Amino acid sequence: MARTLTDKLNSLPADRRERIEARAAELVDQELTLRELRKALDMTQTALAEQLKVGQETVSRLERRTDMLLSTLDDYVQALGGRLELNVEFPGHKKIRLKSLHEPKSNSEEAA
Repeated sequence: MARTLTDKLNSLPADRRERIEARAAELVDQELTLRELRKALDMTQTALAEQLKVGQETVSRLERRTDMLLSTLDDYVQALGGRLELNVEFPGHKKIRLKSLHEPKSNSEEAA
């Protein structure tokens, strides 16, 4: 008979099971939607829209999308004050960080 993950976890010592459950909870906590990320940073859609130079309704639509351009996501993250990183993983290899796909505009570029 096949063992389930629950069976395997229950067979582990209590301290190891607690460490696994704590780490799993940390990983779940790190996964946020764009809306949750914006709210966690205490920013309104209106304030973010001003940073992005778009209307509030555009931010609302972005937060509901499940598929968007990386450059759009990068703009959103930068407007929140963050930096987007993209990593690639292949079986048997270390994680590879891709170089920036969308460099921030310099002040001279924005003035043009």
